[in-house]
Amino acid sequence: MNTEEVSAINEFEFFIGLLIGLVISVIASFITFRLGFNHRKSTAEKEIGSAEEESTRILTEAEKVAESKKREALLEAKEEIHKSRLELDREIKERRIEIQRLERRLVQKEESLEKKANQLERREESLNRKTKDVEQQQENIERLQARQMQELERISGLSVEEAKEYLLRNVEDEVKHEVAILIKELEERAKEEADRKAREIISCAIQKSAADHVSETTVSVVSLPNDEMKGRIIGREGRNIRTLETLTGIDLIIDDTPEAVILSGFDPIRREVARITLEKLILDGRIHPARIEEMVEKAKKEVENTIRQEGDNATFETGVHGLHPEVIKLLGKLKYRTSYGQNVLIHSIEVSRLTGLMAAELGEDVTIAKRAGLLHDIGKAVDHEIEGSHINIGADIAKKYRESDIVINSIMSHHGDVEPKSVIAVLVQAADTISAARPGARRETLESYIKRIEKLEEIANSFEGVEKSFAVQAGREIRIIVKPEDVNDDGIVIKAREIVKKIEDELEYPGQIKVNVIRETRAIEYAK
Repeated sequence: MNTEEVSAINEFEFFIGLLIGLVISVIASFITFRLGFNHRKSTAEKEIGSAEEESTRILTEAEKVAESKKREALLEAKEEIHKSRLELDREIKERRIEIQRLERRLVQKEESLEKKANQLERREESLNRKTKDVEQQQENIERLQARQMQELERISGLSVEEAKEYLLRNVEDEVKHEVAILIKELEERAKEEADRKAREIISCAIQKSAADHVSETTVSVVSLPNDEMKGRIIGREGRNIRTLETLTGIDLIIDDTPEAVILSGFDPIRREVARITLEKLILDGRIHPARIEEMVEKAKKEVENTIRQEGDNATFETGVHGLHPEVIKLLGKLKYRTSYGQNVLIHSIEVSRLTGLMAAELGEDVTIAKRAGLLHDIGKAVDHEIEGSHINIGADIAKKYRESDIVINSIMSHHGDVEPKSVIAVLVQAADTISAARPGARRETLESYIKRIEKLEEIANSFEGVEKSFAVQAGREIRIIVKPEDVNDDGIVIKAREIVKKIEDELEYPGQIKVNVIRETRAIEYAK
């Protein structure tokens, strides 16, 4: 055998030996396990037997304890039931007592309500009796009143309606008396305060703006160096004077007045052109139609320059700036416009100053006030060229050149045609009156003056109870004598207010008119 075979045999023998050892160990382990299992089985059977005995003993003891607990629980339950029954009996007893108490209270309340119901019935019966008594007394009173009224009617000789009317008249007289007293007190108080404040403001304004006034006329007089000049002005067959009158629209009056020619015309600007033309012709000495035409053109340009300059001067004097050039030109035209003999430009400047001064005293806008005062009569510059009153024309001009609403309203309201909407508009009214009412400021024709006086007395005489009236103080005061039997002392206050209202509505006048109502009762006897 070679080496390989020997090694193979060795390996086989080793494997056989290993297998035999493994089998032997398995058999040994099985035997050991079997022996141990039998031992544990016997031990367990012993333990099980002892456990059964123990469990039987425990069950027996548990039954004894449970029976004892059961008896104790029954006893406790019986005691609890007994306690609950006692508590319930006590509560039932208390409830029964409370119910009895409530029943007693209800019975008492029922008795009380019955008593009150009986009392109410007795009171109702008493009230019914008293009501019947009152009704009976009312009937008696009505019968007595009727008898009294009949007796009063018999005694007084007046019916019920006549008596009511008499009482109403008495009440009306008393009310009139009280109203008259109240009106008089309020008027006096308001007049005192208003007069005091107005006097302060107006006197201050007048003192600061004291202007001279000279009444102007509608004619102009041109002085001549000699009477021979009259013939040259007339010219051959009157051609020079006809040319001058045609070109200027002014009438030349050449009469026996020594060394003077009178220019008469409605338009002051045309009259001024004619005056300047005539003066230039006299200085030049050459008077013929061609020269007259040349001088008229020069005079017109000179007057236009003067108008523009006067408008600028007016705005400079019053401190009113920003006016449209056309408005300034219209202001300049007012230099040749008069109202009752008063120069309108001078009047407008003065109104502007007065309005500004009064506005300053009252804390109003002085600039707007001066502007409104200066433009208030702007319509008079063209009122002879455009139809309508100078108020409407002036308002249209102000609107056209975009003046403020205050200025427009001041123009429209300065104669009272429209209600003033601002303090400045009222100040323009006052300043216009102050300027126009100065002594010598305006000239009024005798005919219009007499008509105004007659109208004033006519208004006063139109009132019931007026006996006669007299206009005095050049129409600035009217004294009215009333019939004392028709107007009482209280009625003269109301009568004076009614007359003042009618004068304000129907009469146009400068300044103000004092209405003095006089009631006089006289008793005359003769000693013999």
